[in-house]
Amino acid sequence: MNSYLDHTSKKNILVVDDTPDNLRLLSAMLTGQGYEVRKALNGKLALSACQMLLPDIILLDISMPEMDGYEVCQQLKASDRTKNVPVIFISALDHVLDKVRAFEVGGVDYITKPFQSAEVISRIENHLNLRRLQTKLQENNMQLSQAMEDLQKAQLHLIQNEKMAALGQLVAGIAHEINNPISFIYGNLKYTSQYIKDLVAIIQVYQQEVPHPTNKIQQIIEEVDLNFVMNDVQSLVDAMNRGVDRIRGVVLSLQNFSRSDEAQLKQVDIHEGIDNTLVMLQHRLVTNKSRPTIEIHKDYRSSVVTCYPSQLNQVFMHLLNNAIDALEGERQAESHPQIRISTEMTANNTVKVCVADNGKGITEQVISRVFDPFFTTKPVGQGTGLGLSISYQIIVQKHQGKLTCHSIPSQGSEFIIEIPLHQSCPDT
Repeated sequence: MNSYLDHTSKKNILVVDDTPDNLRLLSAMLTGQGYEVRKALNGKLALSACQMLLPDIILLDISMPEMDGYEVCQQLKASDRTKNVPVIFISALDHVLDKVRAFEVGGVDYITKPFQSAEVISRIENHLNLRRLQTKLQENNMQLSQAMEDLQKAQLHLIQNEKMAALGQLVAGIAHEINNPISFIYGNLKYTSQYIKDLVAIIQVYQQEVPHPTNKIQQIIEEVDLNFVMNDVQSLVDAMNRGVDRIRGVVLSLQNFSRSDEAQLKQVDIHEGIDNTLVMLQHRLVTNKSRPTIEIHKDYRSSVVTCYPSQLNQVFMHLLNNAIDALEGERQAESHPQIRISTEMTANNTVKVCVADNGKGITEQVISRVFDPFFTTKPVGQGTGLGLSISYQIIVQKHQGKLTCHSIPSQGSEFIIEIPLHQSCPDT
């Protein structure tokens, strides 16, 4: 931080003049007022002095050999290091055009020689105070900007948590409502299957005992195709059993995904979280008008980790949704949209989860901003720019891990999660 930021420090003033007598006069005057003074006899020495130690203010003569004061001031204002240092011109030139040019090149004031000591001191103090106030204002603006950014992050995190909490409640409610009738059907299918077997056995005995039924019975047997019904009815019951098992599995996945009662650290199998998320997104994986069915390839090698299950499921949801979005519109004849999911334990006692797609890929410019809040490349109305930012916060801040992205344009993208096997301390 520059020295002029401290209002109580001894201010450093650089005096630039090719006349030694002027340098000695200004130096004695300013030193007597408690300022630290450095002297330069020409423009090149002045620029070098600024690079060695940044002054708080510069008193600059105009008429100097090789490089005049205007050129010196222009070079000072062109440098990021020195552009904010106030420059006061002190010159014997009294023409209005000289003064106008001095202000055009970046000077903040103009004092005409011969000068009065009180005037020089007063103007220096005014500009130092003005610079101090400007710097303080910049600091306040930076603090305000940081506070606003922190507030936005907190707001989007709260919004996302509320959304996921509402989704979890909805999913849990739907799962509960589905689970009751499915349990009833599942429980009764066993008895239904046994009853059908008993009825088929009775019909078979009847056919043996009465090989020549009446014409009316024979007509009904032919109309309903009794032999086919007897052979097919058990297949129907078996199919219903498989369907009910599938529904029960979906309901269990919905319940596991919602994890509304798991807000604390818990040791879980992250493969269950990934699989449950895939169940939630199954409708987005099937063939649609913009692409073929998306193939899911899994390479699971490590699973158990201590984490916040519901929040980690949010991350899986965002990453898989993004991977699916990246594969939309890839309906070429040779296109085989794929998502590869792998897990492994590293030598650093962390679990790495990779979610990769073979879509369009992401440019370097986009990768540099992909985790920024509200940044999105999707059309208006199709993305909020919150998903990856929230995911980054969950992985980095909540789980002390890493979330990175690698991509090659036209070849696909890969998001890599890496979190410790065990969290060092619970979230507070």
